[in-house]
Amino acid sequence: MPEIKIVTEVAGRICAIPVEVGKSVADGDDVAFVEAMKMEIPVPSPATGTIASLLVKLDDVVAEGQAIAIIAI
Repeated sequence: MPEIKIVTEVAGRICAIPVEVGKSVADGDDVAFVEAMKMEIPVPSPATGTIASLLVKLDDVVAEGQAIAIIAI
């Protein structure tokens, strides 16, 4: 199965992860929320698939462009 990395476009702290490994996501579904400058910024899935792995956990600090999850399509 091909895999796609989901990356965040902003640096900040992971404040929510509404998905679990093994669950399906649709194109545009929110995979995580990054808190940056007192705002919660959603990180959407770029494609429909299944969450293969989560590369971050709650309260992790992430950099712009960092992979936060992998989906199998």
